[in-house]
Amino acid sequence: MMSADVRRLLWVRALRAFGDGYVSLLLPVYLLALGLSPFEVGVITTGTLLGSGVLTLVVGLHAHRYRYRTLLLAATALMTATGLGFAAITQFWPLLVVAFVGTLNPSSGDVSIFLPLEQAVLARIVSDKQRTAVFARYSLAGALVGAAGALFAGVPEWLAAAFGTSMQSAIKSMFVLYALIGVASALVYRKLPAGLATESEAPAAPLHRSKRIVYVLAALFSLDAFGGGFIVQSMLALWLFEKFQLSTAVAGTIFFWTGVLTAFSYLVAVRIANRIGLINTMVFTHLPSSVLLVLMPFVPDLGWVIVLLLVRSALSQMDVPTRSSYVMAVVSPGERAAAASITSVPRSLASATSPLLAGYLLGLSSFGWPLAIGGAIKIVYDLLLLATCRKVRPPEELLRRPS
Repeated sequence: MMSADVRRLLWVRALRAFGDGYVSLLLPVYLLALGLSPFEVGVITTGTLLGSGVLTLVVGLHAHRYRYRTLLLAATALMTATGLGFAAITQFWPLLVVAFVGTLNPSSGDVSIFLPLEQAVLARIVSDKQRTAVFARYSLAGALVGAAGALFAGVPEWLAAAFGTSMQSAIKSMFVLYALIGVASALVYRKLPAGLATESEAPAAPLHRSKRIVYVLAALFSLDAFGGGFIVQSMLALWLFEKFQLSTAVAGTIFFWTGVLTAFSYLVAVRIANRIGLINTMVFTHLPSSVLLVLMPFVPDLGWVIVLLLVRSALSQMDVPTRSSYVMAVVSPGERAAAASITSVPRSLASATSPLLAGYLLGLSSFGWPLAIGGAIKIVYDLLLLATCRKVRPPEELLRRPS
């Protein structure tokens, strides 16, 4: 039975995922409609990832000094301001500033300031035995509702046709909705206990005993994030728009089904992890998906591209709940916020330059070089993770199997 606080965090994760789901698809459409080039779209996407990474790192390193509820409420205020900023501004440089300091997420996953805070709270209020399953539900809520958000990306086309408005105006209303989602998230966070997840004695430093494993994981995750930056959902959608001239409604439908498959893969990941361990689950599900990514640009038919996308989506994100659970398991409770931040920030920082490169490559050719490059980098990451971390097991695996 989940506690009320766990349910609240799952509700907020779902709310934010809904906003991220449609924003990640509408962002390139909106920016192109403003007259920006694919390269400039890549620059703004890079700005969102770079800014999120810097802010997440700062918050994660100092979270042990403050109440988590206060930090989460501050993050929702920033989310609201981000939505209003994108709705009101149309010039490249001001948009880049808002993208850098805001919470906009161009990815299908969570790469925001909310992540380390929520993960630390979840790890604090559940047992080791429940941890992977709870993180799977956390990821499930994000992916499933995020898929619905991707489907919702077709609404601006309907609004434009039904009311005779421009696509720009219709998409701006979606950014206003994103701001309102920030307000709704704040209302849920306010119900969390004020002192939840704070330590009775704050550590002198955010990391101490677990420095080595956290830094090793951060380096590995940064490599994965750099590869993933080539195919964040906004860039993948841009490739589909450029290569196959898809509408946002069709693209939204595709990403809805990829999101649904991703969501249910999290539940499968828990079962696999219980049998073969967290690290093995991360590697042996992620590696085949990376191979599919490399193959995708060489498939000329849209139908087969969609098939590969669907198969990949059923495999590629099984490492998300297992990775989060693994990080929380191999560090002490007082280090969890910093560990979550330091290991998740590479998803923003290391991936920050990749969309810029992807936008440049797509501006030169509609061939999917970003997919091939990103997949190859991810294959290297999978092999290095297996070689480096397979002997560092979480407590529940030590109890289950002899060392």
